[in-house]
Amino acid sequence: MRVQRGICAKLQGGFLRRWWAAVAVGVLLIIIAAVLAVLFPKIVNVLINKEVALREGGRAFGWWKQPPVSPHMHVYIYNVTNADEFLNNGKKPALQELGPYVYIERWEKINVTFHGNDTVSYQQRKEFVFSPELSAGSEEDLVVVPNVPMLSATSQSKHAARFLRLAMSSIMDILKIKPFVEVSVGQLLWGYEDPLLKLAKDVVPKEQKLPYDQFGLMYGKNGTGADHYTVFTGQNDITKYGMLDKWNGKKGLGHWTTPHCDSVMGSDGSIFPPHITKHTVLKVFDKDLCRALPLVYKQEVMTAGGVPGFRFVPPADVFASSERVHSQQCYCPAGPPCAPEGTFNASLCQYDSPILLSFPHFYLADPALREAVTGMSPPNSEEHQLFIDVQPTMGTALRARARIQINLAVSHVRDIKQVESFPDIIFPIMWFEDGIDELPNEMTSLLKMAVDVPPVAHAAVSATLAALGIIVLAGALMCLARAARRQEKLHLSNPLPANASTGKNGMSPAFQTSTGTK
Repeated sequence: MRVQRGICAKLQGGFLRRWWAAVAVGVLLIIIAAVLAVLFPKIVNVLINKEVALREGGRAFGWWKQPPVSPHMHVYIYNVTNADEFLNNGKKPALQELGPYVYIERWEKINVTFHGNDTVSYQQRKEFVFSPELSAGSEEDLVVVPNVPMLSATSQSKHAARFLRLAMSSIMDILKIKPFVEVSVGQLLWGYEDPLLKLAKDVVPKEQKLPYDQFGLMYGKNGTGADHYTVFTGQNDITKYGMLDKWNGKKGLGHWTTPHCDSVMGSDGSIFPPHITKHTVLKVFDKDLCRALPLVYKQEVMTAGGVPGFRFVPPADVFASSERVHSQQCYCPAGPPCAPEGTFNASLCQYDSPILLSFPHFYLADPALREAVTGMSPPNSEEHQLFIDVQPTMGTALRARARIQINLAVSHVRDIKQVESFPDIIFPIMWFEDGIDELPNEMTSLLKMAVDVPPVAHAAVSATLAALGIIVLAGALMCLARAARRQEKLHLSNPLPANASTGKNGMSPAFQTSTGTK
């Protein structure tokens, strides 16, 4: 009781000279707590936006420019074991899946230049180093695969004049060019001399020449790419953070019939605008895909270091045929026939070679495509689905698997005897899986902190201020009530009559006592 009286006395006699001041402080603390409870997430978002935006010298910029990760690319080759029977007897192609052949990658962005319109441009440098320890074979392994340059040439001449087709057949006879070639895995990926390409280099007009004199499925990709990318930094508009503004100075590919399909607006797959929800549709642009690939939410995941994320995958109809999904018509500018169900015609980005992309083992594609060959196991989402795990608050990719299969559309062509017996078939050549399993500990720790600390700090700060406010307010009101009760008791215990202040002779009692008057 004495302690309580002491506190009340200090409140009244200290810097809080009025009871209402103590009440005001308590109410103010409660109001601040309520405001923080509402505004704290927005404050945190502002801090996150400032931290992740690309600015020279920033931590996010350093990670973006030279990612501290080592992606691995796993390559699987479809070796054709019965090429002669397929050509001569019409048997189904028998495929033997070889691999994985594993390459460790190092990525870096070079020639980085900031611009005044909230964008930054760069070129991409990628280095691939073969890993014998992680691979199931050697780069020297020999494989039999379709002769892509030859079959591309015959496909393009399908509607040419008859004498041109006959001339092409004669040239192929002279050069001993066959529909299938035996090459090493390293040659198939990184390049080998092809007689048709060598001939084209000498006879084709300069403006129609291909930009390379060798053929390889990954030819020209080991090193600095020639393409220039311009992306938004997010400093002025965080919703565009990491999104591609221009590719080689253009906002579109120039191949597809609608701006929506032709736009290059998409991420490179490593960073996305922060504050992602389960309703967000992510887009990833890759020039080899010949489009921006949409990704939709699938499930919540927990990645290395205990960092939660959202898994995004392509929609089930992303490679749907235009007959089934009308919006896909924009990817078939020449009109029917278009790419079969579950495949994407990328020929316009591959110098008119009849390249069709799909997911591995024709995942989500027409089962007839897989049934046209033997030796290919049924697809499943665990092994063949493309996905990216993203930390939704920061927009950082935590784990990824880019899985794509490269196929060649081949058919018979009249007057070219080398392919006259070819059936119409989508011929699988290879598929690859490119991605990362986890981020470095430093990045994981910061992401973990960004996920865990704000909610705890939010609750702690708001609760502490609210509790202090309630304590001050309650204490002040209690002291005020106590003071009021004491004042009331004082008045009740010492009632004075109206003339109590004077004695019988008109003197005050105190004066009478001092003078001895009675």
